[in-house]
Amino acid sequence: MRKMLLATSMVCFSLLMSCQTNTKKTDETTIIEKTDSTIHSNMNDVMPKGNVVQVAIDSKDHTTLVTALKAADLVDALSKDGPFTVFAPTNEAFNKLPTGTLDNLLKPANKGDLANILKYHVSLGLLKANDFIDGQIIGQINGNDVKMSVKNGKVMINGATVLTSINASNGVVHVIDGVLLPPPSK
Repeated sequence: MRKMLLATSMVCFSLLMSCQTNTKKTDETTIIEKTDSTIHSNMNDVMPKGNVVQVAIDSKDHTTLVTALKAADLVDALSKDGPFTVFAPTNEAFNKLPTGTLDNLLKPANKGDLANILKYHVSLGLLKANDFIDGQIIGQINGNDVKMSVKNGKVMINGATVLTSINASNGVVHVIDGVLLPPPSK
């Protein structure tokens, strides 16, 4: 059983983001299809359609995420070589937040809080859907951890369901049905 614990601080993230790494580009795209409550993985011989940010930009279901990435000034950072594993909430997931929460986070005065939440959706390294193990703890780039749950083919992260996964040129995007909120600062 393989467990990955990536504990990074904001300083380490800044240093890593400024460095380029050599990563092997893949000719495969992982698509996870949801049927009933079971997730199935299929490998296709299709080139990834850009980096993790471009995947979000090209998706009509991630316009809110793209707006948030721009407001938090994270587009350039997530466009670098990576590799990144991104858990990307859908527009519908953002709509589940309490009324006014997103509007408040998008205000320039709350840029730091928004960036912290978005960084809680990103891991350094490449974690494909079939890499997840029930109970696995994964360090996010904001310095907090998330917990994976895998039961009967259903993959979840902190209670949000992974709906589909798409390879990108600099990582993988796992589309999720909830916004992950980091634990309160101690």
